[in-house]
Amino acid sequence: MKEMVDAREKPHAILVSYPLQGHVNPSVHLAINLASRGFTITFINTHSIHHQITSTSSAADGEGDIFSELRQSHGLDIRYATVSDGLPVGFDRSLHHDQFMAALLHVFSAHVEEAIEKIVRHSQPAVNCLIADTYFVWPGKLAKKYGLLYVSFWTEAALIFTLYYHMDLLRLNGHFGCVDTREDEIKYIPGVESIEPKDLTSFLQETDTTTVCHQIIYKAFMDAKTADFVLCNTVQELEHETISALQQKIPFFAVGPVFSTGFTRTTITTSLWAESDCSRWLDSKPHAHGSPHGSVLYVSFGSYAHVAKGDLIEIAKGLLLSKVDFIWALRPDIVSSDDQTPLPDGFIEETGEHGVIIPWCCQTQVLAHPAVGGFLTHCGWNSVLESIWFQVPMLCFPLYTDQFTNRKLVVDDWKIGINLCDKVRVTSVEVAEKINQLKEGTIGDEVRVSIKNVKSTSEKALASEGSSEMNIGRFIRKIEGRIRENR
Repeated sequence: MKEMVDAREKPHAILVSYPLQGHVNPSVHLAINLASRGFTITFINTHSIHHQITSTSSAADGEGDIFSELRQSHGLDIRYATVSDGLPVGFDRSLHHDQFMAALLHVFSAHVEEAIEKIVRHSQPAVNCLIADTYFVWPGKLAKKYGLLYVSFWTEAALIFTLYYHMDLLRLNGHFGCVDTREDEIKYIPGVESIEPKDLTSFLQETDTTTVCHQIIYKAFMDAKTADFVLCNTVQELEHETISALQQKIPFFAVGPVFSTGFTRTTITTSLWAESDCSRWLDSKPHAHGSPHGSVLYVSFGSYAHVAKGDLIEIAKGLLLSKVDFIWALRPDIVSSDDQTPLPDGFIEETGEHGVIIPWCCQTQVLAHPAVGGFLTHCGWNSVLESIWFQVPMLCFPLYTDQFTNRKLVVDDWKIGINLCDKVRVTSVEVAEKINQLKEGTIGDEVRVSIKNVKSTSEKALASEGSSEMNIGRFIRKIEGRIRENR
C-alpha cells in the first residue's frame, strides 16, 4: 500500500529533468511515483526534448504536454512546463556534444530560474521542493534563493555517485587528474572494496580534466553535497556497502528501480524516436516456454553515445557468424549524423530471416517478450535495470561515461552478464564466440540463474515492506516534517 501525503503537508515539487533520454525516462517515472503518493509535481522539460517526444508520438500534440492523458485517466496532479536549453530546437546536440554541454553549464539555469520564479509566484499549493538531476550545477543555489528544499535525483548507480563524490580522493592518490595516472587497484573509496582504473567512468579515466564535462561533474557534485536529500535509482541490497557509506555523509535514499509498473505504456511516452513494433516477428521465434530460454538476441547501444564504425562492422559480422536470430535497434546516427549507412555491404541480404534491423523500438516491450534471451548492450543504467527486471542476461559493450562502471557491476559483482570485448578492438570472431557462450554455454546458464536472483531482489525492494518502498516512505515523511518546520 503506497503511503499518501496528508493534504495539510502536501508537497509541491518542481522536477527538472536532464535533457537526455536516459535521464528523462526515470525522471518521468519519479514524477508519476511521487504524484501517485499525493505530491503535486510541476515537471520542467526542454523545448528540444518536448519537440522530439511529441513529434514521434500521438501521446501529446505539439502544443500540449506529455502528462495530459495520464492526468485525465489517473487524476494525478502533474503539471508541465518547457524551457529552452539555450540552443535552437533543431540543433544536433549529439553531433555537437560539447556545445550542448556548454549550453547546459552556462545558459540553461537562466531559463530554468525564470520558470521557477513564475511557478513559485503563481502556483497553488505552494511550491516547497526542487527536485533536479544531480548533473545540473545550479539546483542548490536556486533552491536556496527561492526557499525550497533541494532534492538531488541521481539516475545512475550508487557506485558512480560515490566515485564522483570522492574525486578529491582519486586525485590525491594519483588515480585521476595526474600526468602519470596510477594503474593499480583503488581500495580507499569508502564503501567500495576495490575497483580497477579500467572500471572507472570514462571521465575519470581521461587525462584532460579541463573539458566542459569535467567542469559539469566537478561543479554538480559540489552542489549535490548541499542537497537536503538524494534520491538514487538503485536497489539498497544490490549496493549495500556503497550506500551505507554514503549515508554516513549525506541523506541518501535508494528508491529504485524507478519504474511506473502500474501504468500502461500507452498512457505516456518518453521516446525521442518513432518506435517500430517487432512483436509479430518475435512471435514467430522460439519462446522461452518452448525451450530453456528465448532464442533472440536484442542489440541496442542506447539513445546517445556513438559506436566507432570499425567496431560496428565487426559486431555486424559477428552476428552473422553466430547465426543467432536478432533484433537490432540501430539509430540512424549511431556512428555519426553524417554516416547513416554504417553496416557492411550485403549485411541486410545475408541476414535474411535471422534478423530485423529497425531505427528504434520500445525496449521494455522487446525485453519482456519470451522469445528474447539475451541483450547486447552499451550498459546504460536504464538498460541494465530493465534487463534485470525482465531477466534477460547481457553481453556488455560499454561506450561512454558510466557504462564502464556499470559493466563491472553486471559482469564482476552481480554476474548477470558477459564482457563482450577483452581486447582494445572488438573482433567478429570474439563477438560470435561470446554470443554462443551466452546462448548455449555453461556461462550463459550461470548468468541466467544469477539474473533470476537479482530480479527477485529488485522485485522485493518494490514490495510493500521492501527497501525501496520503505525508503521512499521515509523520504516523504522527512519532506513533510521539513515543510512543517518551515511554515
